[in-house]
Amino acid sequence: MIDKAERIAAGKAPLKKARFLKVTGAAKELDQATVDRARQLSGLKGYVTNIDAEKMPGAAVINSYHDLWQVEASFRMTKSDLKARPVFHRERDAIESHLTIVFAALAISWHLQELTGMSIEDRSHAANRSISNDRS
Repeated sequence: MIDKAERIAAGKAPLKKARFLKVTGAAKELDQATVDRARQLSGLKGYVTNIDAEKMPGAAVINSYHDLWQVEASFRMTKSDLKARPVFHRERDAIESHLTIVFAALAISWHLQELTGMSIEDRSHAANRSISNDRS
């Protein structure tokens, strides 16, 4: 990204969004302060949460972040198994309601998986077989 900003500043590349470029009027130059800051932070990763550190220490935040792949995998599997189509909401209340319902369903599914030992996918397939058998 620094190379890209240098090429733009030198007039060798067209101006597009460049992280390390400072544009003042028609003048373009490398933003050395941003470059220095990026180099200083290189290799560091930050986690931001709205939960107080007393309620959830930093290590717990990081562990929760590392477990996020399970939530993402559940959403992928659930949407494909349930043949769900995308839902597009525009209003904040509708978005928050939709997310609340989805997370509640996911929490119930995980709870049922813990109780029965049967995965969400297995329960979905069993339910579909049951429905197919009832129609026969």
